[in-house]
Amino acid sequence: MPPKSRFTRLDAFTKTVEDARIRTTSGGVVTIASLLVILFLVWGEWSDYRRVVVRPELVVDKGRGEKMEIHMNITFPRIPCELLTLDVMDVSGEVQSGVMHGVKKVRLANEREGGRVLEIKDLELHPDEDNTHLDPDYCGGCYGAPAPSTAKKTGCCNTCDEVRDAYAGVSWSFGRGENVEQCEREHYSEHLDAQRQEGCRIEGGIRVNKVIGNFHFAPGKSFSNGNMHVHDLENYFNSPVEGGHTFTHKIHELRFGPELPDAVVKRRGWAWSNHHGNPLDGHEQSTTEKAYNYMYFVKVVSTAYLPLGWDTRGKLLDVPHELVEIGSYGKGEAGSIETHQYSVTSHKRSLTGGTDANEGHKERLHARGGIPGVFFSYDISPMKVINREARAKSFTGFLVGVCAVIGGTLTVAAAVDRALYEGVQKVRKIHSS
Repeated sequence: MPPKSRFTRLDAFTKTVEDARIRTTSGGVVTIASLLVILFLVWGEWSDYRRVVVRPELVVDKGRGEKMEIHMNITFPRIPCELLTLDVMDVSGEVQSGVMHGVKKVRLANEREGGRVLEIKDLELHPDEDNTHLDPDYCGGCYGAPAPSTAKKTGCCNTCDEVRDAYAGVSWSFGRGENVEQCEREHYSEHLDAQRQEGCRIEGGIRVNKVIGNFHFAPGKSFSNGNMHVHDLENYFNSPVEGGHTFTHKIHELRFGPELPDAVVKRRGWAWSNHHGNPLDGHEQSTTEKAYNYMYFVKVVSTAYLPLGWDTRGKLLDVPHELVEIGSYGKGEAGSIETHQYSVTSHKRSLTGGTDANEGHKERLHARGGIPGVFFSYDISPMKVINREARAKSFTGFLVGVCAVIGGTLTVAAAVDRALYEGVQKVRKIHSS
């Protein structure tokens, strides 16, 4: 007999001699079954370890000086593109009116003709006027208004647009441009009349400061009158079209920031209000009144998506926004995305005043006056949602799970085997007696 080791008395796993062991058929069946159960449960533990979950966090948004993109696709079937203006303003003092980079006007045929696309152009009345036929020394008059700062030739109004800008600069109504040489030369009124029966779709994106602001669609040239932002509404209200123009509209898409891939949205645990987080998608409003106003009050919540392993790969938005094209701002490294969710409430009213008795709300009284159009006022939430990808469990958690599976299954199998063995022995005793 070999000498005993000093660790012998510490052995917690005492052994039995081979002659004292009994092997049974039921024990073999239980052993095979327990091995199959162990394999199945260990595979489940491995799959759970490899599973990626999205864990939402709510933090205070400490970002400063950031930009935000607004992407839109809105159809106005009863107002032509010649009359429709998009203005964007924010409380930081930045005012962006008329032409916005990345936004296009799509001329649509009359609803009775199917609303097909007629022309697509940048959001400007005449974006590329060809004035090469003018005398180089020509200097058009501004008809009593000071020349606009945007004029190509200082002190002159050589195009109809420049005359309109000059009138807007002093808050004068422009009308159809009758007796204005530049507008008659460019057939402004003829172009306007030719499009009276058409509709318009605004599509594209704008980049704004990430502060409280608004953007709106209204008729006519916009200008400031003191502290008020107003529009030249003469051509809108004095329309020869039967029934006039209205701001019936359909919002095909309105989102703040880049769109999330479908694969990301479908992950369980993703804190998103609906499929794309855009509650106004597919929203439609209709009216027969010219003087009608729609207002949408939007609450924007910053939302970040950080894929697995992002923390070691870099930061979001570390490239100057001037170098990022419209539609790509907010897309970071390794698939990270900085975007926004929003909630919205809406309000509509007739500019002629009165109550909402027709809708069953006699107590709701509307003030008289205002600008017809569709207005979106957005506010930025101080909170931010971070959706971070992570493993469902750590590797040590996986090992602990495997050990628990093996130990627990063998313990239960041993109890089952013992019960079967004792039961068989008792049955044999009963039959032998």
